[in-house]
Amino acid sequence: MSRWSLYTWTRDGRSLRRTLPTLTFLAALLTASAGVVAGASGAVERDVLGSGGLTQIELSSFEGDASVRPLTRSALRDALHLPGVRRVVADYSSALYAEEEGTYDLISHTLTPGDDLPVTEGGIPAELGPDEVVLPATAQGTDFAPLLGRSVAFGYTKATGAASGTTAVVTLRIVALYDPAWQADGPGVAYLSQDTAALLAAAHAGQQPAVFQDREGAQSAVVVVGHQKQVAAVTRALQEDGFSASPVSDRVRNLPGLFGAADLAMRVAVLALALGAIVLGAVRAADSTRARLSQFAILRILGSGRPELRRILLGEAVLSGGVAGLVGAIGGTGLSVVLAGPLSDVLGLPIARTDALPGPVWVAAALLLPAAGLVVGTLLGSREVLRRDPYLTARAHG
Repeated sequence: MSRWSLYTWTRDGRSLRRTLPTLTFLAALLTASAGVVAGASGAVERDVLGSGGLTQIELSSFEGDASVRPLTRSALRDALHLPGVRRVVADYSSALYAEEEGTYDLISHTLTPGDDLPVTEGGIPAELGPDEVVLPATAQGTDFAPLLGRSVAFGYTKATGAASGTTAVVTLRIVALYDPAWQADGPGVAYLSQDTAALLAAAHAGQQPAVFQDREGAQSAVVVVGHQKQVAAVTRALQEDGFSASPVSDRVRNLPGLFGAADLAMRVAVLALALGAIVLGAVRAADSTRARLSQFAILRILGSGRPELRRILLGEAVLSGGVAGLVGAIGGTGLSVVLAGPLSDVLGLPIARTDALPGPVWVAAALLLPAAGLVVGTLLGSREVLRRDPYLTARAHG
């Protein structure tokens, strides 16, 4: 890079330094989007797949959709008998509420193999017993820490008619508490064994548990296979048998809501940064060269050739692209780190600040693409202007 490049870049307002704001914004958008996606992917992979999600398949039941097989007991038995399937756990949803102390009203779910709860106190056994429950550390103003290890009476609804019901009581021992920020199934969820969850759901429907499981079925289920390599084959077999089945690992590739948008924004930003740098470089280089045509003409008359003048412009392009990439990468990374906390609430999984750091490939793209694009654009944009006769140019400009 010519020393004249640094001089003209810092001193001349008509240099390629004018491209800095636009390229800096594009580089920051790229790194911020990459950080958001990295944080989401890391959180999902750690909290969802860390519990063995690579060997799990989700079954869903859609009410009113006759094309999807309901998750009744007989259907789940068929799924269990498929080659490679080791375990099937059905999820039944209902509610538990305060019977003696407090005013909490908790949604209840089956604790499935896909639930990797961030336990803060106590411990979750390999399989919950019918009289055990896992609760959030706090919910709706109630602190459950003093109740850990104790048997507590909970109320639940037992339907007695089409629009009537009564309160029944179930006594459960609180074996563990988890971080309430973990909200994969929503805020304030009580996790139960499959049998207890089915009992509560059946009572809410006014049916016996066996009848409810045979008629209504579960709202979802988790199928555990023996090895990751069997997931694809078992998923196909389940789908052919009428189930709505999808591997749990697909959650990483199909991130929800804001994270899916961030992933798309990241890919668009890469294309926009590359094309934007080239187009901006071509336009700005042509404009900058025309604005300084008399200066370049004098330099050429004094002995400077077109290659040397082109090196000055290329030096300005490298400086502009390098500064834009560096500032944009730092700013975008800082933004993604700052957003780690709010994005944790959106996803319902904890995202550490280190998780929100963009990958090295994306950082390298943010650093290199602005300079590379400007160099290409400069070569294209300055070619025609530098071909003009310097003597005619100098005479025309007095």
